[in-house]
Order: sequence, then C-alpha cells, then structure tokens
Amino acid sequence: MARLSRLRGLLVALVLAGVTLSACGAGGAVNDARSSCRLVKRALAVQAQSEFAGISAATRTTLQAKAMNELLKATPMAAAATSADGSWNALMTTINESERVPLQNLVPSLTRLCKVADSSSPYL
Repeated sequence: MARLSRLRGLLVALVLAGVTLSACGAGGAVNDARSSCRLVKRALAVQAQSEFAGISAATRTTLQAKAMNELLKATPMAAAATSADGSWNALMTTINESERVPLQNLVPSLTRLCKVADSSSPYL
C-alpha cells in the first residue's frame, strides 16, 4: 500500500512538473514531444489490449512486451524534446520509468502528458 502511495505521489509530481514547466519552450520541442506521443499512444493501445479479459497468459505477455517495445521507441524523441525545452522532462522521465514501474501504472500520467503535447496550446 505504501508503495502505491509513493508511486502515485511520484506520478502526480511528474505531471505537475510537466504542466508547470510547460510555460517556457520552443516549437521544435513540441514537435518532438508530439512525435514521441504518437508512439506512446500506440504503446498504450497495445497495453489496453493486454488487459482484456479472456486472453491467454502467453498472449498477455506478448502484448505487454510489444507495448514496452513501442514505448521505448518513444524515448529518443522525448529526449530531444527535453534537450530543446526542459519542460518536457516529465514525459521523458515517465517513459523511462516504464523500465522500473509496470506500464499499467504509468498510463494515467502518459495519457495526461500526451494530452498536453497534443493540445493547441501545449504551454499551459
């Protein structure tokens, strides 16, 4: 229970940092963040498929591995966005956390971060 509380605290802090810092940035960084988010969304869609009831354990494992692979492909673009504008560090950090934290626990944060990237004014 304490682990989940710490994880939620970390995720909330990452999202808040991303939103707070998003006031300063460059258009190139937004484009990189959006490119990263395209892959993140693919990964989240595959992750959602892995959570369907009634699929075999082997299929679930295969889909989760595919989701992780898609998510990790997003890392270079998230890193480029962060290099151009540090406010995208929350996106890059959350993607990198997927190597330590189950992807299903990162879905809410990644979804929110990509909504910011895809918004018409990503610098709220």
